[in-house]
Amino acid sequence: MADSKEKLFSDFSPVSTEQWMEKVTADLKGADFEKKLVWRTNEGFKVKPFYRMEDLEGLKTTDALPGEFPYLRGTKKDNNEWLVRQEIKVECPKEANAKALDILNKGVDSLSFHVKAKELNAEYIETLLKDICAECVELNFSICQGHVVELAELLVAYFQKKDYDLTKLQGSINYDYFNKMLAKGKEKGDMVATAKALLEATASLPKYRVLNVNALTLNNAGSYIFQELGYALAWGNEYMNQLVDAGLPAAMVAKKIKFNFGISSNYFLEIAKFRAARMLWANIVASYSPECLRDCDNKGKDNECRCAAKMKIHAETSSFNLTLFDAHVNLLRTQTEAMSAALAGVDSMTVTPFDKTYDAPNEFSERMARNQQLLLKEESHFDKVIDPAAGSYYIENLTVSIAKQAWDLFLAVEEDGGFYASVKAGKVQAAVNESNKARHAAVAKRKEVLLGTNQFPNFTEVAPKEITAEAVTRPAAEGNVLTPYRGAMAFEAMRLHVDRSGKQPKAFMLTCGNLAMARARAQFSCNFFACAGIRVQDNTFFKSIEEGVKAALESKAEIVVVCASDDDYAEAAPKVKELLAGKAILVVAGAPACAPELEAQGITNFISVKSNVLETLKFYLKEMGI
Repeated sequence: MADSKEKLFSDFSPVSTEQWMEKVTADLKGADFEKKLVWRTNEGFKVKPFYRMEDLEGLKTTDALPGEFPYLRGTKKDNNEWLVRQEIKVECPKEANAKALDILNKGVDSLSFHVKAKELNAEYIETLLKDICAECVELNFSICQGHVVELAELLVAYFQKKDYDLTKLQGSINYDYFNKMLAKGKEKGDMVATAKALLEATASLPKYRVLNVNALTLNNAGSYIFQELGYALAWGNEYMNQLVDAGLPAAMVAKKIKFNFGISSNYFLEIAKFRAARMLWANIVASYSPECLRDCDNKGKDNECRCAAKMKIHAETSSFNLTLFDAHVNLLRTQTEAMSAALAGVDSMTVTPFDKTYDAPNEFSERMARNQQLLLKEESHFDKVIDPAAGSYYIENLTVSIAKQAWDLFLAVEEDGGFYASVKAGKVQAAVNESNKARHAAVAKRKEVLLGTNQFPNFTEVAPKEITAEAVTRPAAEGNVLTPYRGAMAFEAMRLHVDRSGKQPKAFMLTCGNLAMARARAQFSCNFFACAGIRVQDNTFFKSIEEGVKAALESKAEIVVVCASDDDYAEAAPKVKELLAGKAILVVAGAPACAPELEAQGITNFISVKSNVLETLKFYLKEMGI
């Protein structure tokens, strides 16, 4: 058959969108198409259940090419390589240097040093960077904002002393005037003066980025994707606007800006986000008409510098959706996040170690985090193909949709006086905090799922002694600021409280009536109660209610969950209530039509897919005195 070169599917005639819709409508059997199959995203736009070629009509994104303005498909033409970064918090420069040299031999090609200002001097820098070839690795530095210029001057002096070709060195200094306002509510120094001094200090380092947009802060604070992108664009534009007005060339400023994004768990939307980000930023920079002063083939028709319009992106996996319980699931979360960023063509990436929520990352968790990226490179070859999402009916439409939502937010911020004014007035913080609140409500209702926490928890897991209450407590915040508050923390605090209570509450599954429905609801209920660390006793089936109640009482369970079909509950639930005689909390699994009749008989506890899992579990814990 292979030799015959038979054309596969040649016997199938083309199917139009209308024909597909007719089939879908028939299969829905009267159900509303919009309500049943169309997904309304948190970003405010709708996503259809399927897309076809005609959905690409009129989309300008499909005309873009890799490495060409507006860089929708990436800033590179020949490959999709990105740098693997690892963070190093410098307590001792000698020890940090030893660690850096070690991990450079294990696949890392981007280092990020978090240095202490009080110890900063030439000797400190020499010790920290000893035997590290600055031309072979990207070097990134973070320090308190008041010392960024001093750090820049020391680095330039060190690089000159080592006789490096400064034009080849890549890296960054994390100066971000606005991030402290967002996270701490504090405004320190003069942004324009510091930025100008920093640009002057690093003038001999053309590939060093020193003006940072730390949109990661928004991501970790629970922002929606369109907010992270829209505010990031306004953030970057604030640098452009203020510094160009101060007399600096637009091309110079743009080439010094670096964007540090988070990566959420929304796989396809994240791919679309990074594609849209490059396109929108390129157009923002182009609006400043940056002048190209070099003999360069990447110019616009009026001598605009197209290189200045290239967005430099570092991506870091989000902390918002990391969990403390069943923490190894974090490896799956960060892996899919890393995949989306890699496919989207970021320049560098940090994968957060899986144990960050409850411990300082150790050698093992850091190695795992590094290898997650190396697997994508060495085994999956994600670094070989540029923008594999290009032409996808779905992703191209997502790109346009997220770009529109982010652009609308960007324009709203600009009309309101710009990013600085919005942050100073607390409007950005308020909007992101509202999103955080909404997302936590979604987690509580399982509309946003965190495996191992609010869905499918590990039934037998108990928090070890090393886990402290601090790890599951939202940091106190003064004023209207952003504070990291992971989606799982409310569930984790509840479960930790149960684990440390000295009690072992139990929920007993009383399965009766229709076997299929009984088993399905028993499994649902087990997962429901285990989210609070309540021990669950599942049962296959009881031939009679009397048998089930007898077993329940013998188990000494504080909660008895009746698991049956809706048709069975009208008779079964009252009988269970009578036999229990108040010796346990009676819960009905489901939302049967007979619920009003049952409530009239004093049966008031129901759990279903519509339940607020968090608040319901808190209620039962309170009833049990925990």
